[in-house]
Amino acid sequence: MFDHPYHRRKFLETLGLAGGALLLGTRPAGAAGTGASRKLHLASNQYPWIVFYRRENRDFGASLDAGLGEIAASGLDGFEPIITAPEQIDQLAPLLEKHGLQMRSLYVNSTLHEADQAEASIQQVLAIAEKAKTVGTRIIVTNPSPIRWGGPENKNDAQLRVQGRALDRLGAQLAAMGVTLSYHNHDIELRHAAREFHHMMVGTDPQHVTLCLDAHWIYRGAGDSAVAVFDVLKLYGGRITELHLRQSVDGVWTEAFGPGDIDYPALAKYLAELGVKPHLVVEQAVEEASPKTMESVEAHRQGGRYARRVFAGFAG
Repeated sequence: MFDHPYHRRKFLETLGLAGGALLLGTRPAGAAGTGASRKLHLASNQYPWIVFYRRENRDFGASLDAGLGEIAASGLDGFEPIITAPEQIDQLAPLLEKHGLQMRSLYVNSTLHEADQAEASIQQVLAIAEKAKTVGTRIIVTNPSPIRWGGPENKNDAQLRVQGRALDRLGAQLAAMGVTLSYHNHDIELRHAAREFHHMMVGTDPQHVTLCLDAHWIYRGAGDSAVAVFDVLKLYGGRITELHLRQSVDGVWTEAFGPGDIDYPALAKYLAELGVKPHLVVEQAVEEASPKTMESVEAHRQGGRYARRVFAGFAG
């Protein structure tokens, strides 16, 4: 079974924009053969299922077979697991095939801010990626872990420089394997003028490090600011290769992805105008203050329907 380790500026130049598209082998939204008549692939990250199950007094890790069956029953097409070792891919592969789910991406934490730990962490991610490639994974999403989950500590300048160089090195090695590295952040990286988040962007090569935009962590980390979300789009939109979908109303996570604090139709329109078509991953988790009106399958079914309407132009 899986052990969950979680409690969990403008680069629009031709090189950066084209690089993001070519890495994924995508075409701009609206190009020939990418109309809404083709099915939109929509995946789910593992994290929301863990917290939904916990709320329902269930354990997602107790039976991957049953859990993946519910993900498929919700109408989703793919699964983005949280992976800690290559061996987990062997466990997942037959179950994904059984339930008709793809694993186009996976999520892995990394420790890159300390020089004496960074190389081992890079090698671990590369080993996971090598195994995952065999089952069709082409995007590795990583969050370089904070000093301590939930703690008040912040990385200093020396640690940020070490982490940026290590992240770039990891991205270059993954690119040589034909795999895209997509950097993910939480709210912690938005502290102190978002110095960690921005250095991971400006301190790395766009050809090596792309962005997994988790719009709601940007929103929350910036003090519940939708302005901050769209500023990040303006700064780094050309580097977005994956989009995590989560919504809130008045700052509280909703059960199903839908209308709320972040204007996702406007976000989708902005990306389409850039010609950027990221991999879409629902990560609509619940928290203590979230409403309690539906269970995991129905929440994801409803959220999937809304996502397919908002991002219909990204199909194909």
